[in-house]
Amino acid sequence: MTRKICRVFLDSNVVLSGLFSDKGAPRIILDILSLKLPFLVGVTGQYNLLEIERNVARKLPAALPLYKAFYRKMNLEIIPVPFEKEIKKYAGVVRKKDMPVLVSAIIGKADFFVTGDKKDFNHLKTKGGYAFKIVSPFEFVEDILPVLISEAAEKT
Repeated sequence: MTRKICRVFLDSNVVLSGLFSDKGAPRIILDILSLKLPFLVGVTGQYNLLEIERNVARKLPAALPLYKAFYRKMNLEIIPVPFEKEIKKYAGVVRKKDMPVLVSAIIGKADFFVTGDKKDFNHLKTKGGYAFKIVSPFEFVEDILPVLISEAAEKT
């Protein structure tokens, strides 16, 4: 039986929250991705990584080496920064600064777009028209845990 691979796009705030806290849904997501489960692929954008590194360097520069070490363990697939013509197709959907994030999730063929940014992305949940489900970190953990439990049960 072939298992569908679940592609999970992580917004910058999820990665940052998971790095700076050893508790909560963002950290659980990062820990799960570091297990390199064959049916779960973590995805983020190069644009997101630049934002993460900029924030870490500005707010807690001593943590930059820790971030880089943990980043490698997450084994994330990185979507290049979208071209301007790709971004223009979605003009007005979200704020201009968030457009590369949304387009990266679309290009990355995400099944889930995990974000803690309710203000900028929550309205898209009801709008529809995207191949991915927009969820909070908690909602993602709530949705994916039964799959993980099922996978573990099959291997025992």
